[in-house]
Amino acid sequence: MHTEPITLAIPFYKGLPYLRLAIESVRNQTDSSWKLIICDDGPELGVSELVNSFADPRIFYSKNPRNLGMAGNWNRCLELAPTDWVTLLHGDDELLPNYVAIIRQAISHYPQAAAFFTEAQIIDEQSKRAFSFVDYIKKFLKPNKGELILEGASGLEALMHGNFIMCPTVCYHKKRLGTDLFSARWKMVLDLDCYRQILMQGFKIVGLPVVAYAYRRHLANATTEYTASLLRFQEEVALHNEIAQQCAAWGWRAVARVAVHKRMILLHILYRFTFDLLNGRWGAAQTKIRFLAEILKENRKILSEWR
Repeated sequence: MHTEPITLAIPFYKGLPYLRLAIESVRNQTDSSWKLIICDDGPELGVSELVNSFADPRIFYSKNPRNLGMAGNWNRCLELAPTDWVTLLHGDDELLPNYVAIIRQAISHYPQAAAFFTEAQIIDEQSKRAFSFVDYIKKFLKPNKGELILEGASGLEALMHGNFIMCPTVCYHKKRLGTDLFSARWKMVLDLDCYRQILMQGFKIVGLPVVAYAYRRHLANATTEYTASLLRFQEEVALHNEIAQQCAAWGWRAVARVAVHKRMILLHILYRFTFDLLNGRWGAAQTKIRFLAEILKENRKILSEWR
């Protein structure tokens, strides 16, 4: 078993009730070899008082001197983490009791890996199991159902078919990867951009076929907001095009073609268009179908230039 504790770092912005649940989920771990740091980047009062109320010497609180934004606060968590292995636990999510034990065992089995991820279950505002169609589809995107080693061109190609990694389940080795992993260019695709960097630098990402995380879907979370505004899809398209160009230059032609086709992005937009249509949101549906047409036109242009 890996001997060093792992750090659970919460990049907090808002949502004190959920933060309490997140901290409690850390304290409920079956493996007690962990440290927890909360990096407060938000405007809410009472955060330090809540954290200090747990009176646990393994729990630390840090208030950022200024607002760093999402990417900046994620990097701040990595910077302040007192151990090499760091998980960015979202403040509105919860760890399942087995998370730390699963990660520490995996580190022992794959000591040269740069990151690990687990499976996740979806929960609602009341922490009850919930169904999400998008997350359900992700289960079918993974190349296999057992342990999965992503590396090089084959690993990146798998992710270009559809990003099946649930971002906050990932545990990173900060000494191998550095503490400036996440780019402020992005609001939604920081994770996929990070995985691209890890794989193109020659490191391995290991997927563990164990449910060890509870991801909360609710109307106030950033994913919901960015999906509704289309910013999510705009960033996904931009990043896929960037990866396609980079991989083409590297000679990773198969990866480049999968990236430029963007099939899962197109299917997701089509799903959202259909949902809007069925619920009478005509304006939103029209916006999505026009955006879909623009992506298809751009794809044809890029592919024609490669011929």
